[in-house]
Amino acid sequence: MKFKYSAIAFSLIMGLSACGGSGSDDTAPIVPDDSFSFVATEMITNLTNEVIVDGYADLASKGEALFNATQSLINSTSQADLIAAQAAWKAARQPWEQGESHIFGPVDSLSIDPHLDSWPLNTTDLQTQLNRAVGFDAQTIKGWNDDVQGFHTMEYLLFGDGVNDNTKDIAELTTREREYLVALAEVFRDYTKQLDDAWQVSHNPQDTNALPYAELLKQPGTSTNTIYSSQLAVVEELINGMIGIVDEVGNGKIADPFGDSITTADTSKVESQYSWNSLTDFSNNIIGVRNVYQGEYTGSADKQGLIDFVAAADTVLATRIGSEIDDAILKIQAIKGSNDMPFRQAILDVEGRKRVQVAVDALSKLQASLESDMLPLLSDWKTS
Repeated sequence: MKFKYSAIAFSLIMGLSACGGSGSDDTAPIVPDDSFSFVATEMITNLTNEVIVDGYADLASKGEALFNATQSLINSTSQADLIAAQAAWKAARQPWEQGESHIFGPVDSLSIDPHLDSWPLNTTDLQTQLNRAVGFDAQTIKGWNDDVQGFHTMEYLLFGDGVNDNTKDIAELTTREREYLVALAEVFRDYTKQLDDAWQVSHNPQDTNALPYAELLKQPGTSTNTIYSSQLAVVEELINGMIGIVDEVGNGKIADPFGDSITTADTSKVESQYSWNSLTDFSNNIIGVRNVYQGEYTGSADKQGLIDFVAAADTVLATRIGSEIDDAILKIQAIKGSNDMPFRQAILDVEGRKRVQVAVDALSKLQASLESDMLPLLSDWKTS
């Protein structure tokens, strides 16, 4: 960051220069003033309404579409219906993975994250439910462990085990699997609607007077807001959300299955391995970071995001972080190489592993910038 000096500090410098320097030891040291001013109201409002709320509304809409697509499978013999249900699953995955850049609030307090996205999948218990359960209904499934419901249970039933391919013939889809899928999709739809309602209607389903969580984010410091005491607290939450998912992708989702070498690579740890959707998931996670940074979810232009906060302090840093986000996305997408290699195969391939390491390095560089350069700006911010 370039040092900026206050008017007082600047006058002291000029005064000392005019005196020619007396060599006196009692002159107080001049401390650079890195403080900057930024009014965050517009940025917070935009990020809340047009990134977070719009994203969860999109997820709820796609959750409904996924439920409808699974219902079409009940008596179908058409491969097109299965392909449509697979596409609906992937479509719902996109806003969820992008939303992991701001995975705080109701998604956490209402335990919706584990309900929707627990990993790894417990395939043993899943098979037990298929073999033993008398019937499947949404209310019963909500009482089961999270590792036999949500995204990855549906993924396994829709795409197969993912070992040799990510295709499945509709003739392989048993009656029990179809029934389970429909019930799972109904549960999924209910939870995504609950999450959407928490942001737009009431963040606490047990309290009819509870404000929408969106209002808590947009109105910090009010007497009724017990979660956010100030705009600084909101911005800190947003920055830490970005840091958290960059860390998780680079040091968890990619690094855990990648291992130290081909011999220690473990494909069983690859998330979304059944659909071969892993690289799309990872890139969507960082696209979600870009959404928060740029203030855009569906490409709306000229809206404020965290880039404006950073630029108020240091325009060079603001541009650099934006470039590092874009670079990390491109490096993740490049893991597939020229032959569209899925991540679970790339970690077992010599050239593929080189591309994975390049992506990990890009994510590490971005994480360092967010932690060491962006987060400390909070201490220099003049909020009033």
